[in-house]
Amino acid sequence: VCRRNSDFAMAEKNVFSTCHKFGGTSVASATCYKKVAEIIQQDKNEKGGRLGVVVSAMSKVTDHLIKCLNLARDNQDYASCLEECIARHRSTARELLGDKVAESFIPVVEKDTKDVLDILRAVQLTKLYSERILELVSGFGEVWSAQLLAAYLRLIGLSSTWLDARNVLVVEDGESGPIIKWTESAARIKEFLKHNVVDYLVITGYVACTAEGIPCTLKRNGSDFSGSIFGSLLNSASIIIWTDVDGVFSADPRKVPEAVMLDEMSYNEAAELAYFGAKVLHPHTMAPAIYKNIPIYIRNTFNSTCKGTKIFDPKLSEGSHTVDDFTVKGFSTMDGVALVNVEGTGMIGVPGIAQRVFGAVREVGISVIMIAQSSSEHSICFAVLEDSGAKAKQILEKAFFREMQFGLIQTVDLITDCSILTVVGDAMARVPGVAAKFFGALGRARVNVVAIAQGSSERNITTVIQRKDSARALRAAHSRLLLPDCVLAVGVIGTGVVGGEFLDQLQEQLPVLRQGRTLEVKVVGIADWQQMILSERDILSNGPWRASFNEKPLPIDLTAFAEHVTSIGNVIGHSVIVDCTANQKVADSYADWLSRRISIITPNKKAFSSSIDSYRELSRLRRKFHVHVLNECTVGAALPVIGTLRDLVLNGDKVHRIEGVLSGTLSYIFNVFSPGAPSSGPLPKFSDIVREAKAKGYTEPDARDDLSGTDVARKVCILARECGLTVELSDLNVLSLVPDEFRDASKVTADQFLAGLDKYDAEMAKQLTEARDQGEVLRYVGVVDVQNRKASVELRRYPLSHPLATLADADNMIAFTTARYCTRPLVIRGPGAGAAVTAGGVFADLLKLAICYGAILP
Repeated sequence: VCRRNSDFAMAEKNVFSTCHKFGGTSVASATCYKKVAEIIQQDKNEKGGRLGVVVSAMSKVTDHLIKCLNLARDNQDYASCLEECIARHRSTARELLGDKVAESFIPVVEKDTKDVLDILRAVQLTKLYSERILELVSGFGEVWSAQLLAAYLRLIGLSSTWLDARNVLVVEDGESGPIIKWTESAARIKEFLKHNVVDYLVITGYVACTAEGIPCTLKRNGSDFSGSIFGSLLNSASIIIWTDVDGVFSADPRKVPEAVMLDEMSYNEAAELAYFGAKVLHPHTMAPAIYKNIPIYIRNTFNSTCKGTKIFDPKLSEGSHTVDDFTVKGFSTMDGVALVNVEGTGMIGVPGIAQRVFGAVREVGISVIMIAQSSSEHSICFAVLEDSGAKAKQILEKAFFREMQFGLIQTVDLITDCSILTVVGDAMARVPGVAAKFFGALGRARVNVVAIAQGSSERNITTVIQRKDSARALRAAHSRLLLPDCVLAVGVIGTGVVGGEFLDQLQEQLPVLRQGRTLEVKVVGIADWQQMILSERDILSNGPWRASFNEKPLPIDLTAFAEHVTSIGNVIGHSVIVDCTANQKVADSYADWLSRRISIITPNKKAFSSSIDSYRELSRLRRKFHVHVLNECTVGAALPVIGTLRDLVLNGDKVHRIEGVLSGTLSYIFNVFSPGAPSSGPLPKFSDIVREAKAKGYTEPDARDDLSGTDVARKVCILARECGLTVELSDLNVLSLVPDEFRDASKVTADQFLAGLDKYDAEMAKQLTEARDQGEVLRYVGVVDVQNRKASVELRRYPLSHPLATLADADNMIAFTTARYCTRPLVIRGPGAGAAVTAGGVFADLLKLAICYGAILP
């Protein structure tokens, strides 16, 4: 495409500081043309020099003109179709130029329209059109667009003219596309510039001519190609391709929400990505720029403050400028691919087999996209466009008919419905383990690799996969190689006091967690007992989560919620559900979640204190599927109770006894009722203290839920099971502080219970008096007697010297007596309740999980 002729007749070096190229969406309306003028004026003010401005046709105009040809061929109403296109140009001209100036532009368009109508009439009569006719008609959009912009630039007082590329750009047909006749083209443009000294040279993109002067085009993607060609012919210092995206992304953002814009990439990286389907630039587009080492910038017309992506050769750039730190630069997929596999024992060690295979497909004009061959030479496979697959199979069966008859070649197979996934990066050659991460990500996403190819440059790894796996594979590979080491797809169930506080804490802390680039937490689902929201992207990045949660919620469906979380987690990293409820139905879903390879974080005690068989099943599933269950907050909120107990057991210590106050509510009630300091004053009323705790928000809405001891019993059951005891909740001896007559909530309301509790004050006062007389306090405790394999919840008396006697406010305290801590127990003390504390404990479990999955936190 770009021949290195020694006699290039180029203009003076850097006479043109920049060659801009604006695509169809950038000149789609009068407003867009004004924006283009604003952009190039600003560029000239900053850089000086003259500017080349290559423009495409207005958006959709080229397709519209081709549609007119097809209508004419099919004897349909092409005139109305063409008039619609011309009317758009008239109205745009009047809006952009004003009626007076537009009157000089419109006749030019109408003259061309007559020529086009004559051609369309001929097409209607012959019912066909040639390639030359197609190129002539489809190129008028650029001709009109260039004249329109040049007229507007003159209108606002800028020195401008337009150049019809059909008069200077000479091409000839080649196998891989148009070949530029550089010497002749350079001579023609040099002559043009002698007589047209302007600051803004507006040039038609896409169109050219043959050596005989016949109008033609640079084919599809030819408009960007024009930008690179004229950047080279004008010896521009840079080429800027203006489009409707901010730059080149690491992957297609429509398929990969996590895709990031790349600041820089090399020519080679861009060419590799473009070849395999990424919407970067066609490799042909870059050839002239590569030859002259002109950097290409991809920028957004509608976000011109964004610097875009620079494509260049870092080895040849001046100074110490280097391509940024990403080992892998980008990913792309090409769908609609078929794989042809030629296999047979007769191929081993036989010279010329590959030549015959690829010679045969070349003879019928089939382009081979990718090649892979086993080291044993037993098989050769290659990828082609799916439309060519059957033809390739047929021609190879014919070419190797004799070998197949004698069994030297066993099969010529065709595998359809395939896609190609490629990962590209110049730095991959210097970094071990990239392929391992790539294929590991595909394996985790359950994507089967059909074929693999990698060149010795190690710049890309290419795989053939099934088409149905294409989007999932792309996102999985991108996540593993470009996102932080640990990516968690998180679903949160429960938006009450604990769940809401957890989400608030996480949303506030996310920017800090992301600083080290080793952890990315994406909340992809939020649910309560009525509704849920599901998202492919991080909900917490879209502003206050409560607004998102109430915007367009779906009815709650725990199965669909889990499916959504795991569908994203399996692709981008790991799946996690945080259950901030106390709901048994949610707890019953844990087994299903673990089977889906979803890790669980929860303060919900129900799953761990239900039947021992259920508890053991969760442990079995956790080990089987290599996932984690973090339930630290089920016993002491954020206090490290379970973690400490597990450490003691795992490091070989023998736990003899666990004893402690495990309820913040009951801690407060008995710390006030029976303080740890000697007292000789009047006895407090137990009922008054309970009502005071209710008023301060320490109790559940129904205080019987706390005083029954059931919550403490669940915590004791969990601790006992962590010690290896086989206990059921029903096995525990639990002292309830709710009198028998008040236990049936269907007959006695919570308010009635509080009002009638006074009659039992005397009984509680008697116990308090007995304790005081002995210099002791009353504490409501949970006890796990590991040596005697018993567990209980009871009201016990302790001397004032005991650690439990020193408790204040609503603190919890847990004492571990072990073989190593036998003289003095290991004591953990601190707040054991409260939304902020419990949510902080849940958050801490999330960070522990992240570390398990490879995150290195600050």
